[in-house]
Amino acid sequence: MSTPSLALRDIQFALEAAPFHRWLGIKAISADEDALRLEMPWRDEVVSNPRAQSAHGGILASLIDLTGFYALLASGNAPAATADLRVDYHKAATPSTLSVTGKVIRLGSTISVAEATIRNSGGVLLSSGRGAYHMARRMT
Repeated sequence: MSTPSLALRDIQFALEAAPFHRWLGIKAISADEDALRLEMPWRDEVVSNPRAQSAHGGILASLIDLTGFYALLASGNAPAATADLRVDYHKAATPSTLSVTGKVIRLGSTISVAEATIRNSGGVLLSSGRGAYHMARRMT
């Protein structure tokens, strides 16, 4: 991945265009030639198991998906939609800021691939995954 074509503020602006992303409270933390890093503060509304205080797997899958999508966008490419998504759940996500790092794996003219990992504030790996994305066009 080369130097991102979008500035961090532009990535944040694009994230905030989606009401779901605004509800999650996602913030763009960093973007460079290797990775995009996003953070999501803990929200009690994401809890699916009140006894364990663990987040619903769908929220984690959404974070994997959107981080892969925005890693492609940050690299100056235009993903259009998710074609396929694979998520592995390694450990329950419990109250903590969630840090998500996304990396472009393969750029293609019609399909591109990105991966993402989710860690808690202590750096523990919670989930990882890989998405394939339909591409619309090259932005640059």
